[in-house]
Amino acid sequence: MDITKKFLISFDTEKMSSLETDVLVIGSGVAGLRAAIESSRFGKVLIITKSKFNENNTERAQGGIAVVLSKRDSFKKHREDSLRAGKKLCDVEAVNILVKEGPARIKELLKWGINFDKEKGNFLFTREAGHCMRRILHSQGDSTGKELEKILIRKVKQNENIRILEYTYAIDLLHKEGVCFGAIVEIKGQGRKVIYAQKTIVATGGIGQLYRETTNSVVSTGCGVALAYRAGAKIIDMEFIQFHPTTLYIAGASRILISEAARGEGGVLRNKFGIKFMKKYDKEKELASRDVVARAIFNEMRDTKSAYVYLDLTHLNVEFLKKRFPYITKTCFSFGIDVKKHFIPVCPTAHYMIGGIKTNKKGETGIVNLYACGETACLGLHGANRLASNSLLEGLVFGYRAGICAGESMGKRRKAFKITNKFKDEKLKELDREDIRKSLKSLMTRFVGIERDRETLLEARKEMIFWSSYVIRRLFSIPEGWELQNMLTVAKIIQESALLRKESRGGHYRKDYPVENDMKWSGKHIEFSIKDGCRIGKI
Repeated sequence: MDITKKFLISFDTEKMSSLETDVLVIGSGVAGLRAAIESSRFGKVLIITKSKFNENNTERAQGGIAVVLSKRDSFKKHREDSLRAGKKLCDVEAVNILVKEGPARIKELLKWGINFDKEKGNFLFTREAGHCMRRILHSQGDSTGKELEKILIRKVKQNENIRILEYTYAIDLLHKEGVCFGAIVEIKGQGRKVIYAQKTIVATGGIGQLYRETTNSVVSTGCGVALAYRAGAKIIDMEFIQFHPTTLYIAGASRILISEAARGEGGVLRNKFGIKFMKKYDKEKELASRDVVARAIFNEMRDTKSAYVYLDLTHLNVEFLKKRFPYITKTCFSFGIDVKKHFIPVCPTAHYMIGGIKTNKKGETGIVNLYACGETACLGLHGANRLASNSLLEGLVFGYRAGICAGESMGKRRKAFKITNKFKDEKLKELDREDIRKSLKSLMTRFVGIERDRETLLEARKEMIFWSSYVIRRLFSIPEGWELQNMLTVAKIIQESALLRKESRGGHYRKDYPVENDMKWSGKHIEFSIKDGCRIGKI
């Protein structure tokens, strides 16, 4: 399948209206906002987002932020928990940076006015799966991401060096000869423009919308990965997709996250017959790592021929539940579920992209002037499976690092190359984009989901080749078309990566290769790029 187009549209930069900025940030979640704040100390920053400013996965994050602030905790303990979850694939230096620089980033948030939950003046830490102790900060019980996004947006809006453009779709990065000069965008109500930038930071989040059911925002379609791939950046570890074990299962309703902390506070999983089952799968039971719990639930659903299992919180104090999980309690009640009296129906759902645009510890991608941070980037931090509540901390720590690196390396603005791209419009028949999109999501869920094998991955490849033969080469003129092309591009990379890794590790499980193969795969990563195709090697 040909997914090597360098641009999606025809254009001539000399004939297009343009904007200029020192730093262009694509994305408005925690990583993008933190990068923008830091780089604004060095020049003008423009943040663009394809929807409203707070439509992102940060806003939806419930559990909290894992950070070493307790006197009983240590960098060593947090590092060891992260490495254990990553299944021998983490970059140790990246993990050390995260745990050691994390407290400084949290202390900045406290100065900016963030409110973490406290009791008698002390932080209320909770525990989540994979952690050896309580180290998760949370806000308003189970609305940590919403509070974090609010604080960062407020900080951004107070900054005269930062400008925001909502409903602005990044069609392509503007690149030539291994250098990035900004992006070509479609601004709602204004049409297409070129945004020239000395530095461009991609922070577009994840790929949850590639699956039929996801905890992710509607904007999480993998567009940032596709943008960087077409510009020549390396894409790595895309076979590792994390499925959140517990999302609310209500037929006909979108999947709503039930925080990992619900199990951390004592929640118990039961199958449809009310029987506890986690002890069959792991000695840590409900507090095993996400990949283990998600597969355990998946197996119980299959064995009991059920679309869900139950999360039991009925033995916990009712006042504690209302205070600790106000959003979850209220949401469940809106569907007639009283969490003190009823079990909560839950199922695993696509949640987090472990892989992404390959970067170093400063967010540099290998393309001159192009950076990436947050979920859309990959520097080996999470290995094969992210430790719960490390993601918001990652956005803060590595968003800061990308922002400061971009800012410090700025010089005088230089004129961009004249760049043109021409496609022949083949006047192909109109497509039912929504039907293809739904079919792709279904295919990814069935064949490239929690469990994979060679037969199903090859079937997925066959379908993707067919769809791409008339979608990728088409010339679209609207965001919905470009988004579909991006989704197919990223889905293909995930499928091929999953086919190549002939073992099971973390967020990648092969039924035909059900165990970790350390002899061949420990420390090995699968990497894709337009220039070099696919490579297998160390980071």
